[in-house]
Amino acid sequence: MTETAPLPRAGRQAAPHRPATPHRPTAARRALRALAILACVPYVSLKVAWVAGSEIGIPAGSTLLEHPRMMAIANSVTVVADVLVVVLALLLTQAWGRRFPAWLLALPMWAATGLLTPIMTGYPTQLAVAAFSGDEKAAAPSEPFLDPWVFGVVYSGFILQGLALGTLFVLYARDRWGHLWRGRLGDLPGRTTGPWVRAAALAGSVTALASAVPHLLWAAGAITGLSARRIADRDADFYVLEAQWLGFLAVAVLSTLLLVLRRPARLRARLRVRTTLAVAWTTSAAVGCWGAYMSLVAVLPETDPTKRVPDLVQLSYAGDMITGFLLAACVAVFLRRRSAEA
Repeated sequence: MTETAPLPRAGRQAAPHRPATPHRPTAARRALRALAILACVPYVSLKVAWVAGSEIGIPAGSTLLEHPRMMAIANSVTVVADVLVVVLALLLTQAWGRRFPAWLLALPMWAATGLLTPIMTGYPTQLAVAAFSGDEKAAAPSEPFLDPWVFGVVYSGFILQGLALGTLFVLYARDRWGHLWRGRLGDLPGRTTGPWVRAAALAGSVTALASAVPHLLWAAGAITGLSARRIADRDADFYVLEAQWLGFLAVAVLSTLLLVLRRPARLRARLRVRTTLAVAWTTSAAVGCWGAYMSLVAVLPETDPTKRVPDLVQLSYAGDMITGFLLAACVAVFLRRRSAEA
């Protein structure tokens, strides 16, 4: 005969099965999530008001009032993009976010990194230059575009979004994929990259060099390829942004080459994988995403010939975009192969 388990005695109940406690974000992560979401409110509020027909923050004579239909479409798209920040903040702090496909998370996070990083570095630099130089035009365009307070409200919100969302992503990535970037570059096996990845990195270096030449000329004061309108409007902001472009291009190329090449061996032996990977991720995103954004703006229809973007400027934006995408592809393959090896 088979034995049967004794029934529980009267007055005593069997302990019910309790599922494992789901992942609960810490107080710090909840605070960062709230900050990221609240930082979207000013920008989204302005955009919704403009879509509804309000002209708050838009001075008379602004170019934004010349194409109301296009402005409504563009504002609607940017509202959706900022709503994505809210979704990412939730994804990075919820249990279901741990099961989200890696590539489906990495793509919008890479884009958010690329769009927010230049603002987080450029806008404070412009304000600092304005404070030390006394240039009242710094950090705002010279012609009527938006009221000065709009830039302060919107860019401050972007900086808070970048800080909060970036910190959440670093914590999330450390918990989920931290094992992929342990150690130093010199300890990585050669198969982590491969010849095609190295070729893509070298191709990105060539396009970066071609794109850097006009940025270097403009940062040095040259007017080659610039429109008459742009030449007249150059101020401290112009030189800050051109110098920033050069910095992002140089660091993106250097960090990606260190990540995928085996030389210089002595330097690679000292550099940590996580540091080089983080820098390559951030700078390739900044170059690629802002290059793509500026390329899109440059090809928008414009009836005023003086406002059209010259060919050389368009080519420099296209070069930035191609460079960023090529280097980002190298970073993506690196991560995928490291994941396969783990």
